[in-house]
Amino acid sequence: MSPTLILSLIAGYFVVLVIISLLTSRKATSESFFIANRNAPWYMVAFAMIGTSLSGVTFISIPGMVATQSWSYMAVVLGYIVGYLVIGTVLMPMYYRLRLVSIYTYLEQRFGFWSYKTGAFFFLISRAVGAAFRLFLVAGVLQLAVFDGLGVPFAVTVSISILLIYLYTFRGGLKTILWTDTFQTMAMLVCVAVSIYLMADELNLGFAGLVKTVKESAMSQIYFSDPKDDKFFWKQFASGAFITIVMTGLDQDLMQKNLSCRNLQDAQKNMFWFTIAIVIVNVFFLSLGVLLYQFAAAKGIALPINATTGKVIGDNVFPLLATNHFSLFAGIVFILGIIAVTYASADSALTALTTSFCVDMLDIKQYEEKKQTRMRQLTHFGFSLLLIVIILIFRAINDQSVITAVFKAAGYTYGPLLGLYSFGLFTSRGLHDRLVPYVCVAAPLVTWFINANSKAWWGYEFGFEILILNGLLTFVGLLAISRARVLELNPVA
Repeated sequence: MSPTLILSLIAGYFVVLVIISLLTSRKATSESFFIANRNAPWYMVAFAMIGTSLSGVTFISIPGMVATQSWSYMAVVLGYIVGYLVIGTVLMPMYYRLRLVSIYTYLEQRFGFWSYKTGAFFFLISRAVGAAFRLFLVAGVLQLAVFDGLGVPFAVTVSISILLIYLYTFRGGLKTILWTDTFQTMAMLVCVAVSIYLMADELNLGFAGLVKTVKESAMSQIYFSDPKDDKFFWKQFASGAFITIVMTGLDQDLMQKNLSCRNLQDAQKNMFWFTIAIVIVNVFFLSLGVLLYQFAAAKGIALPINATTGKVIGDNVFPLLATNHFSLFAGIVFILGIIAVTYASADSALTALTTSFCVDMLDIKQYEEKKQTRMRQLTHFGFSLLLIVIILIFRAINDQSVITAVFKAAGYTYGPLLGLYSFGLFTSRGLHDRLVPYVCVAAPLVTWFINANSKAWWGYEFGFEILILNGLLTFVGLLAISRARVLELNPVA
């Protein structure tokens, strides 16, 4: 594919997004920016959340990792179901009853000022790092496919990518994003379906042959044998449940969409159908991964190898095949798909970061609407710059699959949130509020120390369940600084 064609596709795609933005951001207010005036249809929210939840990491890393991890990720996906059940039956009823704009204001009502600010702070770190990792992946694809050939530095590629997101989100916020993410989710799903169909056709596989090929491949294995292995099914399953609870239920980004529904019943409908859809879509991605490697083997294509580890660089497999070895039509579909799914996640994250910072840190509602708008837009721009910086740092130090990096980072940054909310929901005790930040900083540090030495001490290798350990250490630390409950409010009563 020529750089000119790819740039034309990108330009055309963003013209569509800008048009949607202009149509949906008319008479935008802070209320529409933050929670879309609480009147979004549940089915629209459910569909838009697919693209937000998956991102370019799912699109590229999950198919790429089947060569080394097989279908071990499927255990994580099945764990999602438990996590979404907890969100729909425990967290969402509380959020709706308290009519929250930022979900972290619950911590202020339950524990006090410092707990509230600590929870919001850890979300800001978590989402900024996670969004930057996801954008890093798509910027790398665009760099490889287009900008390297034009001599454009990676920093410029990243800056342009984030500037485009800023341009279509800074006015309308969530009200705009629900529409753009719906469009982008559709583009992503079409891309996956077309890619699977075209590869099956190249390999002369009908539907039955496709299912048989995936089922019988060594790359579709799920691991039940060794509990010490980081791919062990039940470790991955438990990790998936807790990852979902923290990265959806305790995350302003995803909950912001749920809180835009008209009422709790609509939000729960959204969560139910979204759960079914997300499991099915991940099965497609894992199947796509098996077909990618089958296709490369059948065509005798040399895949990119990490010079240090000698292993295939999974994150480069789909982009390499799509842009260099698929048909022109398939390559075009891939470029549109990767742009769609990555920006569906990134635009939502940028808006959530702006919402949390404005509501939780700046207490924006105390100002008149005109000043709110100015503060909101400056914050939006500031987080855009921050994402650029994080991406450039990550590029300099990353040496692993991006999805692995995302979940490992989540284990450290979301752990304190898991501990805080668990303590608030499942105990009746209060806290010495001023000590909470110290506990929430200490827990990830102790977690890192244990993780760094666990293999030498016990022969045990932590995977994504590092999140559970971090949350548990936070919970124990909070228990140590707890006291008899003073407040009468019981958010889960």
